[in-house]
Amino acid sequence: MKLVTFDAGRVGRIDGDQIVEFACSTMREYFERDGSVAETGAVFPLSGVKLRAPIVPKKFFHTAGNFREHHEDLARVNWSHPVNKGIVFFQNVDAIIGPDQPIIYPSQLTKELDYELEMAIVIGKSGKFFSADEALDHIAGYMIFNDVTARDIQRKEMESGVFSFSKAIDTFCPIGPWIVTADEVGDPHDLEMELRVNGDVRQKSNTSRMSVSIPQLVAYHSPQTFSAGDLLTTGTIAGVAASMPNPFDYYLRPGDVIEAEIEKLGILRSPVISWFDAYGKEPPPANSWM
Repeated sequence: MKLVTFDAGRVGRIDGDQIVEFACSTMREYFERDGSVAETGAVFPLSGVKLRAPIVPKKFFHTAGNFREHHEDLARVNWSHPVNKGIVFFQNVDAIIGPDQPIIYPSQLTKELDYELEMAIVIGKSGKFFSADEALDHIAGYMIFNDVTARDIQRKEMESGVFSFSKAIDTFCPIGPWIVTADEVGDPHDLEMELRVNGDVRQKSNTSRMSVSIPQLVAYHSPQTFSAGDLLTTGTIAGVAASMPNPFDYYLRPGDVIEAEIEKLGILRSPVISWFDAYGKEPPPANSWM
C-alpha cells in the first residue's frame, strides 16, 4: 500500500490512479492508531492533487556511514574526516519538504551544496530497548530521503566530530513521494538505488551494500525511544559531489533538478531554486561565528 499526504493536509492511500481518503488528520495519527482508521468515502484523482511530504514525524533519527562505499569514496579524495558507521544525530523536522517542492539554495551560507540518496524507515509502533529480532514488528514502511548537505559547513562541524547544522537548513530534507508499506516492499535489503541530477546519474548502488542491516539499525537506535511515525535513515551511497575529483563541477546550483529513485519506492523529484526566486529578494547576510 502507498500512503500519501496531499493538498491541505489530507491523508490517504493510492488505489490505481486515485487516492482514497482516510478519516484522520495526519499521517502520524494514522500510525499512532496502528492504521485502524476509517475511510471518508472521498476519492480524488491522483493527477489532480498536490502531494506533500508523506509525514512529519515526532523524531527523525539520522544514520551516517552505514554504506562503507560512501566512506571509501570520500577517503579516496582525502575529504576532511572519516564517515564510518555509528554516527547518529537528529534531523530538523521543520526542514522537511515533499515531492516537487523546491530546495532553496542559501548562497549566503554555502557554496558546496550536495545531494545524498538514502532510504528512510518509517516506524509504525512505539518502543525502546528492543533487539534486532524484534525490530521488524516496529517497521511500518519505507520511503525515499535526499539528505541535502552544505559540505563547507559540514567540514567545520566535523572538526568537533559532530555535524547537524549542515544538513538541517530550511528545505534541506526532501522526503517522499509516498510511504510504501513493508508488506509491499518485501526484502528491503535488495533494492536498486539511483540519484540523477538533470538526467545525469550521480549515485547508483543497492541496499544490499549496507554494513548494518535494517533490523540491526532500528534496534541500535531503540534506546533513544521510538514513537509511531518516527523516521530513521540508512545513510547514503557512493557518488556524492564531494567525492569527485573536481566537486565544484558537481555541487548543486539553482536550476538543477534532482531525481532520487529507489526500486519499489518511486521517484522523489526536487528542483533547486535561488533565494531570489523563492522570496523575491536577495538573501540576507550570513551571521557566522565558526
